Amino acid sequence: MSPGYGWQGRIMRIDLSTGAVQTVVPDDSVLTAFLGGRGLGARFVYDAGRADALSPANPLVFAAGPLTGTRTPASGRVSLATKSPLTGTIFDSNCGGSFGPALKRAGYDAVVITGRSPEPVVLVIEDDRVDLQPAGALWGTNVKETTRLLSLRGSVACIGKAGERQVLLAAIIADKKHAFGRGGVGAVMGSKNLKAVVVNGTGSVDVCDADEFERQKQTINRLLVASPTITKGLAVFGTPFLVKITSWMKILPVANFRALDHQAFDPRPFFATMIERRYSPRRAACYSCPIACKREDGTGTELPEYETIGLMGANIQNPDYDAIVEANRLCNDYGLDTISVAGVLGCYAELRNAGIAGHELVALTAQIGEQAGIGARLGRGTKRFAASEGRPEAAMQVKGLELPAYDPRGVKGLGFSYATSNRGGCHTRAYLVAPEILRKPKAIDPYTLAGKAGHAKIFQDRFAAVDSLVVCKFAFFGAGEEEYANIVSAVTGVKFTSEDLMQIGERIWNLERLYNLREGFTDADDTLPERFFTVPANGRIVDRAEFLKTRTEYYRLRGWDDNGVPTERTLNRLGLAELERS
Repeated sequence: MSPGYGWQGRIMRIDLSTGAVQTVVPDDSVLTAFLGGRGLGARFVYDAGRADALSPANPLVFAAGPLTGTRTPASGRVSLATKSPLTGTIFDSNCGGSFGPALKRAGYDAVVITGRSPEPVVLVIEDDRVDLQPAGALWGTNVKETTRLLSLRGSVACIGKAGERQVLLAAIIADKKHAFGRGGVGAVMGSKNLKAVVVNGTGSVDVCDADEFERQKQTINRLLVASPTITKGLAVFGTPFLVKITSWMKILPVANFRALDHQAFDPRPFFATMIERRYSPRRAACYSCPIACKREDGTGTELPEYETIGLMGANIQNPDYDAIVEANRLCNDYGLDTISVAGVLGCYAELRNAGIAGHELVALTAQIGEQAGIGARLGRGTKRFAASEGRPEAAMQVKGLELPAYDPRGVKGLGFSYATSNRGGCHTRAYLVAPEILRKPKAIDPYTLAGKAGHAKIFQDRFAAVDSLVVCKFAFFGAGEEEYANIVSAVTGVKFTSEDLMQIGERIWNLERLYNLREGFTDADDTLPERFFTVPANGRIVDRAEFLKTRTEYYRLRGWDDNGVPTERTLNRLGLAELERS
């Protein structure tokens, strides 16, 4: 390894209970084995042992990757790892903006936070200076006001009222509008009495071979420009361009995934072209990103992305796009995950047999953030809310995590990836949206499970590595593992091949699996809600026998036993032999 290239070689550890701050130098082998980001965070969370998610012992790990802070295309992201209070699984989330690059410029690859401060605090990192400052005056403020008050100090990642109140759907928001979403990670931050982390770094992130780095950067940029999905879709319309595609494929969820006929809801007002005409959105980009998939209106208010539109529109039978814009704004201000908020509202709508539209959507979103009225119960998540109503079958979730806006009866590989995801019902763990919906890098049949065990494993391993570099998944509509292996080699001075990245991803996936097994998860949790096996939609269903056969094949391909436990041989091959298998 070439010290000081890509990796900064320093990890900050902070115990909020005592105020102790320690800087440690990670072993080179840990960085090359897990890269950074998601992988490094997973290792720290695993090594912390078993802990209640909202206890002081549960670590909160902000981890950048070796490419973060360089000018590598689409590399301005940073990862967060912890145990989820919503699901009980190991959890990671990553976001864009400027927080990750600021952390790297301050000289750190990761910040590991444990303990619980006796009083609310803000963690301020200014290069080598680290302060815990009183935050009593900020407690009770939402994200935008907190960020406004702190942003002169640096890049701000903070919680709103939802995180303070430990709402299980709470997120952490960086730079006002970039979410560490899903899994209730904001509640973990709130449980530690940590209102915000502010980072101002004035250093640099050096690359080992500057000439080779420039060559590889140009190669990646050319591939991104050559991708129609990027240049004709994401760069023009942002993620809302997916609404038309998913409605045409009849996989846009309607009425809490119940509608048997997609003519039950008119999605046309939510098409990207209609949004363009009404709002004339402005493009917004994360650090070092040529894609610029974010959209804002003329006032700078963030506009909702595809998942939010699909789940706060068709899935709760709401025809009012303006209400979705306001609910999305409220989620970002309170610090709430929009997918999970929309998921629990879909369950609520089903239980009362009525849609949620317009002002009611906005009011319910605010109640969840305030933990007021019915919002206090909805904020516990879909699985808990449905169970409390005696209707567990109405919870569209896997391992406690609400499903995204793609009906698995029409994208069966993606549905299978929900079931086998380490963090629960999530489309980004394998991102089979790419081949099954957008036909990239090549088309695969979305209507069958045949061959999907292998596809799920490959894409899961790929994106575990991507989340550890940390790179935006959208870049992989153009570039691939080979290009990013080449550029991380140029940055770090360590030779990586595409095969190396895939094995690192596999190592991370198995480490996360071991964590969940230790927490009591079993093969019985690798499944989908019963509705998808028993209720057809648009003539499609997930065949249970085929699903179980695919799961068995998937376990075999992963080198796991019949119960989904990694074998000793697999752990030896991946360098995880010393870890527990149960």
